[in-house]
Parts: sequence; structure tokens; C-alpha cells
Amino acid sequence: MIKGGLSGRMGGVVGDSGPERVLIAASFVNRVGNGLFNAASALYFTLVVGLPAVQVGAALTIAGLIGLGAGIPGGHLADRRGARTIMMAALAVQALSMAALVLVESWAALTIIATVDQIAAAAGGAAWGALVVRVGGERPALFRARLRTFVNLGVILGTVGAGLALAVDTRGAYVTLILGNAASFALCAALLLRLPRYPVLPAPQQQRRWIAFSDRPFLTFTALYGAMGLQYPVVSLLLPIWISEHTEAPRWTIAALFAVNAAFCVLTQTRIGSRIETPHDGGRAFRIAGLLFLVSCPMMALAAYTPVWAAAALVLAAIFVHSLAEVWESSAAFALGFGLAPDHAQGQYQGLLGLGFNAGQALAPAILTTLVLGLGTTGWLLLALFFAALGAAGPALARWGVRTRSQPGGVAADVE
Repeated sequence: MIKGGLSGRMGGVVGDSGPERVLIAASFVNRVGNGLFNAASALYFTLVVGLPAVQVGAALTIAGLIGLGAGIPGGHLADRRGARTIMMAALAVQALSMAALVLVESWAALTIIATVDQIAAAAGGAAWGALVVRVGGERPALFRARLRTFVNLGVILGTVGAGLALAVDTRGAYVTLILGNAASFALCAALLLRLPRYPVLPAPQQQRRWIAFSDRPFLTFTALYGAMGLQYPVVSLLLPIWISEHTEAPRWTIAALFAVNAAFCVLTQTRIGSRIETPHDGGRAFRIAGLLFLVSCPMMALAAYTPVWAAAALVLAAIFVHSLAEVWESSAAFALGFGLAPDHAQGQYQGLLGLGFNAGQALAPAILTTLVLGLGTTGWLLLALFFAALGAAGPALARWGVRTRSQPGGVAADVE
């Protein structure tokens, strides 16, 4: 009796239905593999394979740029052929391409294999978005929040595993990480076999094939989402450089900020995200995120003007506020990104949203290191105002999007 009750409560934490638990488990496994690989990939190609860092960077940049274009057609294919089928195919390609990386001995081989991997990743990401909608059940916001919680946890565990392998620092350890990531793709694809075959939703007659490109509210949201995505490299890139070069905070603060950010997102995502269900909720959450970033960025800047322990405390307090903003922003993105997309074209819309986000991530290092670091405190204040302005547009965008979808003809009424 007690055992059954405990099992039921644990099942509720992971998901409310079999398909929900399957997709959460598959996503978790996939992200553990990502954590293993991302922490060690650059070191493997430079230290073990012996490629110059410039060549490794160029290969990954080329692969990333080519992969940007695969999300939208991959998502459209998921809409028309089934999201589970396309996602499983993409995962199979990624498993093979990842395993092939251990055979790389030249820049050309790395570029080709990484490009194949990025194309599959973009197509699979769009299909994953469409699959999330079909699996979400009666409380999609709660499911999406739980899903992101376990995704973040998977990355953390994978990164910890990578850290242990990096401490060994042998070719075998690096190869094990890469093959572990390949195995995670294969296991993820196998787990998806346990999902039902969701029927393809028919598109309205005489509708444009690439409807997402004509949906002005969603295109606007894609641009806002890509721009707001600069908040992620603030933690992973900008703040560590700022701490090391402009503050007296001890170096351990850098490791602590990653721990605080990851732990806070894991612990609060479900509590906050489960309440943000509709596009209107998403618009308000986007505004809250912008206001929180308006607070966190100046706090990070002020750390340069305080003594050592005060600087450390201020940075940790800032990352706490920034992490809270990240949870609100990601929850808003779920509510708007899925809520404004028509059910029969979720894959195509998620592919477009992924394109906007990835483009923003590609531009982020240049923007943050040149403008923000170059201007110092002024740069941080401008970044804070930038995030606040983006967030302020959220409620109006949500109203515009909902209004156009409620008109006769739905989205087409606004795009024709």
C-alpha cells in the first residue's frame, strides 16, 4: 500500500501519463549525452586529434550555419509524415555521425560529419517541438515545465560525468564521452518506439505550404525570442569574463554561479512554468522576465566596484535573480511558441522558432564581448534596458497573436 502510493507520487513528478513519462525519459537520456559531449568536444579535437583550435572553431561554425536551414523543412516533414518518425530518424543519424567523430583525423572530415550532425539536430529539434504538443495532454504547461526540469537535470549530470573523464585526461576517456553521447541518441530513439503513432493532422485546404513565414505575429515573436536568448550566454560567457577581468571576486565564484543557475532552474521550473498556460500568460511572463533582467544586469556590473567578498555575494545574488528571469522567460517561450502555432503545423513553426533562437546564439558572443565588455558598466546598463524593452513587448504581442488566430480563417486571415 505504501509502496504503491510512493510510486504514484513519483510517477506524478515525472509525468501524468505513459507517453509523458516516455518523452521525459528520452529527453533526459539525450541531454545527459549532450552534457558528456559538450564539455569535452573541443579538447578532444585539439588535444587528442591535434587540430588547431582555429580549424575546430571554423568547422563547428560552418556546420552550425548550414544546420540553421534544416529546422523549418524538417519541422514541415514532421507535420506531414509524423513527428515521432522524423525525430527517430534524426536521432539515428546523430548516433551514427557522433560515433564517426572518433575516426576524425582531418579538418575536412570534422566539417562534413559535424554538418551532418547539425542538420539532423535542427530537424530533430523541430520534430521534438511538434511531439511535445501531441504528448502534452490536458495540462501542457505542467508537462512542458516538468520536461524542461529533467532536461536541465540531464545536462547537469552529463557535465559532471564529463568532468570526471576530463580529470583522467586520456584518449580513451575522451572517446568514451563521445561514444556515450552516440549511445544516448540511440537509446533516445529506442525509447520513442514506446510512444503511440499519433495521426498526422490535416492542413486546411488552399493553405500556403510555408505558412509560418507569412505569420507576422509569430515572426515578430521569433525575433524577440532570438534576441532575448542573449541572456543564456550572459551566464556562460559574459559574466565569467567580467568576474575574472573586472571584479575582485574569487575564481570559485565562476563555478558557483553555474551551480546556482542550474540548481535554481531545476528546482523552480515546474513550480513557475506550470502556471503559464495560455499565450496571454506567456506575454505577461515575458514582461516579468525582462524586468528581472533589468535588475540582474546592473547587479553584475556593480560587482566591479565592491570589495572581494561583497563582489562574490553580489554576483551570486545577481545570478539568483537572473536564473529566476530565465525560468519566466523559458516558460513564456513555451506558452507563446506552442500556443500561437496551429496544431497541424507545429513542426514548421518550431523549426522557425529554433532558427531565430540559434541565429541569436550565433551572434551573441560577438555582441556581448564587443558591445557590453567594450562599454563596461554602460554596456551592462544598455543590456538591461534591451532585455526590459523586449519583455515589455510581450503582452501586446500575445494580444496580437491571439486576435489574428480568432479571426475567421485563423492565421490566414492575417497573412493573406
